[in-house]
Amino acid sequence: MYRVMVLVLLATLLAAGPAEATSRFPKDFLWGVSLSGFQSEGHFPDSNWTRYARKQEKYRNAADFRHRYPGDLKLARGLGVGVFRTSVEWARIEPKRGRWNWKEIRYYDDLFRRMRAGGMRPMITLNHWVHPGWVSDQGGWSSKRTEADFQRFARFVVGRYSGMGALWITFNEPSQYIFHEVTDGGMPVAKVPVMRAALVRAHRRAYDMIHRVDPGARVSTNVAYGSVLNGISDAAVFNDVTDKLDFIGVDYYYGASVGNTSAWQAATGAFWNIESEPEGLYFVLKNYQRRLPRLPVYIVEAGMPTDGGKRRADGYTRSQHLRDHLYWVQRAIGDGVKVMGFNYWSLTDNYEWGSYRPRFGLYTVNVQSDPALKRRPTDAVATYRAIIARRGVPSGYMPVKRPAWCSVEDPVATCLGSVPTPPAP
Repeated sequence: MYRVMVLVLLATLLAAGPAEATSRFPKDFLWGVSLSGFQSEGHFPDSNWTRYARKQEKYRNAADFRHRYPGDLKLARGLGVGVFRTSVEWARIEPKRGRWNWKEIRYYDDLFRRMRAGGMRPMITLNHWVHPGWVSDQGGWSSKRTEADFQRFARFVVGRYSGMGALWITFNEPSQYIFHEVTDGGMPVAKVPVMRAALVRAHRRAYDMIHRVDPGARVSTNVAYGSVLNGISDAAVFNDVTDKLDFIGVDYYYGASVGNTSAWQAATGAFWNIESEPEGLYFVLKNYQRRLPRLPVYIVEAGMPTDGGKRRADGYTRSQHLRDHLYWVQRAIGDGVKVMGFNYWSLTDNYEWGSYRPRFGLYTVNVQSDPALKRRPTDAVATYRAIIARRGVPSGYMPVKRPAWCSVEDPVATCLGSVPTPPAP
């Protein structure tokens, strides 16, 4: 009986054949770009990450977004995006416990004012893996005091920027926050369960507070999709806060399959050697929607690294990567997934947590050798602008990367041959 059931299932899946992508993204689809404060701002005060950076590659002043934000906002506006994601950095506005830095608060005031004036909606992250040095000194997230301190900070930020139509992210990729605190020396591994529980409580409290202070706002904490390790990512915070989410925030960079095990190179930091699997995003979106059908999905981060800005060894360009991934997002929408938005990571090259070698930017910035920090457009700038303007990839577009067989993202479907394969050119 089992063999008959499998044969029937396989025949049904294969008979479905390829489906066309939707002709356009919905009119209310949210197009955006992403970056984070520590990675882009430069001129950073004492924090856990300024301390970690002393042991790694020199931080310099990143892409100096702190002083060049008016120009960078113009670059984003020129793409046609309607969402600009960044973080309000706790260490910057509260460098000492209980003392607000009003000069830096006014910087964020002006940043969001200009953002709104340029027709862009803020997506504000309250914690993108960075906390003040004084929080580290009191034990980080292993201290009960930190939870109360974070709530005070979050309440201040949300109160100040409520009514702006902001989308709120409480914690960026909690699994990676925990991972870095251990691997970079901020916390012993024995404290992982303590930090995990603290982040769950902190998100739940922040979610309720945001809805009181900024009525109608939408709140999430974005998941770092991690192929075979995705269960660990979800278990960090996501699984325990699904009742306190207004949308599912997903970050997708890499997939894996029987013929592509290159994702292991993320462990060595050689992200540019990982082979992309754009169709994996299709299955990730479908799987999260299946788990929480009441919620829409937002791709909070997606992008492609190069090695110091050089051409990738596989010849895959940033423009091709962008088109291929958005093709599969269109396919997911056509198959009923409620995708509400997409942010490209990142607007400019930045400090990738210990190195300037991985380059993710739509605009490349050579922090190591260009004192002027000139923003130079990559081939993906024109591509993203055109996709946004046309609300989709060009008619008849076929992905450069063909779907992989037997993908980790959905083994049942892909190993049995039900990948919605694009027609051959």
